[in-house]
This record gives sequence, structure tokens and C-alpha cells, in this order.
Amino acid sequence: MKKVNNHQIMGWIAVGFSTLITCFWAFWGIIENFHEGWYYSSWISNLGLMFVQYLSPMLIFMIATLISIFKPRFGGGLYVIIALFAAWFFQIFSNVAILLFLVPLIGIGALYWFGRPEPRKTALWITIGLPILTLIIAGLGPILRVSKRFDDGVLEARLVQGNGVHLLWAPAGPGWPSEGDNWNNVHIVCNYLNEDGLTLNPEPQNIWRLPTVDDAVRSMALHGENSGGVWDPGTAKATYKTNPDKESPLWDTHSQVIYWWTATEISEGKAYIIAYDGKVWPRSKDIGPDYLGFRCVTNSFPE
Repeated sequence: MKKVNNHQIMGWIAVGFSTLITCFWAFWGIIENFHEGWYYSSWISNLGLMFVQYLSPMLIFMIATLISIFKPRFGGGLYVIIALFAAWFFQIFSNVAILLFLVPLIGIGALYWFGRPEPRKTALWITIGLPILTLIIAGLGPILRVSKRFDDGVLEARLVQGNGVHLLWAPAGPGWPSEGDNWNNVHIVCNYLNEDGLTLNPEPQNIWRLPTVDDAVRSMALHGENSGGVWDPGTAKATYKTNPDKESPLWDTHSQVIYWWTATEISEGKAYIIAYDGKVWPRSKDIGPDYLGFRCVTNSFPE
């Protein structure tokens, strides 16, 4: 039996840690891809977004590990470069970030520099196989969920009634845009929205408004049926009989927007947002990323 030396031990420790990191990014990437991504009509566009934005960290670490297995010193230096680039890109030069990111990645680089994971063929299969397996297992549920989404293609004003609500939700346009804005601005937009919900008036109209958390939770649906949502302001929790999804009649399945602002304030600087899956979160009123939009509602119905 061949004796395992210190170089092999260090090499396999490096493979173990780097494969663990690759598996983490495989899990995170595929979950996030089907949570906030996969909204294009084109499969090619969806796949491109998946690999470029969501699976690129997994691929970077997988390739770096493969290089390190066959070219240990080059790969070790590559891990140090990745650590420094990540610190610069994410602006994570802090004590916590140094401990969580820089030190582990540089440590893996050092292990590869001095280590030699033998047999290399086994290390190769582990490096590729475990992340791919993680990708498949973690992605099965989200893929099935997204494939069953109900989209009737109607982006006009929609009347939602039942479960304690009777609301008209704005049509696509200024009252239901495809990009995000901050809480204060969206309040203004709803206030100036004309009766048809398609144009803005120079003067306040006071017809449309932001939905409250209770409005939004009670309006959520799955496959065209109300999800039976109830909002408990005491615990700040929303519960549902069936978990809602990014579907008609409320959500545009082909929009990057996955969160909406609500009118319900927490404090002077924070308000609640709601995700398409019905979860409610506190957020600063000042933020306005593209994925955080809104849809105005009204209790006044045109004849």
C-alpha cells in the first residue's frame, strides 16, 4: 500500500475545501436563477443569463480547482488572484470579510501551492461530479415550479376580489412598470395616475395608491386561484393556504421585477415589500433596484 505523504494530504484538503465552495455556488446559483432569473421569453436568453450571472461563480471555482489539480503552483496563485479580485469587486475589505473570504481563499491557494492531490483522476471526478450533482438536486424543484407557471398574457387592469379584497390592479404602464424605483417616488406615481391607469396627470388625481401589505397578501394567487393569504401585523408574518408564485393575474412572468413596494410603513425610513412568493420583508425606502417595482391599486372602478 502506497504511503500518503504530507503533500498529498495538503492537496486533498485543498480539493475538499475548493469543491465545497464550488458546491455552495452551484446551490446558490441555481436557486437564485429560478427565483429572480428565468424571465425571458427566449430559452437562449434564459440560459445565457443563467450561465453568465448565476452559475459563473461555480464555473470559476470549478475551473480554478481543475487547473490547481494539474498545475498546482499556477492554480494556487490563481486562487490568490480570485481572492483579491473578489475583495475589490465586492468592496469587502473589512475584518469580517477578510476572515470569511480573503483568508480561506488565500489558504486554499497555499495548500495547492505545496500540495499534490493524488490520484489526480479521482480529484478530477470529485471536482466536477459533486457540484453537478448539487446543481441537479437543488434545481429540480425550482425547474418544476417555473415550468408550471400560469401566464395568460394579459397585462391590462385586473380586478381581484375574494379573500377580503375587492381591488383593481393597474395595467402595464406608469402604474405597473417593468423597472424599479424608491418608495417615495412610487407613491407620487400612483397619486398622479389617471383613471385609465395608462397615463400620468400633471396634477394629483388621488385615484390610485400603493397596496397595503394586507391588500397584497390577500390578493396573491397560484395557477389562477387565490392563495388564501392572511397578514398578521402583530408577528409581521404572511401565511397562505397555497404558496403563491410569479403568475397572472398579478405578476408579469417575463419581467425582472420580483418584489413590490407596499404602502405599509415600518418607520420613517423603512417600509414593507412583498415578493411574488408571498414573503414580506422590511426594506429601506431609499433603495430602488430594477427588481423592486410596484403595482398601483384602486377601490374606484370605472363604469
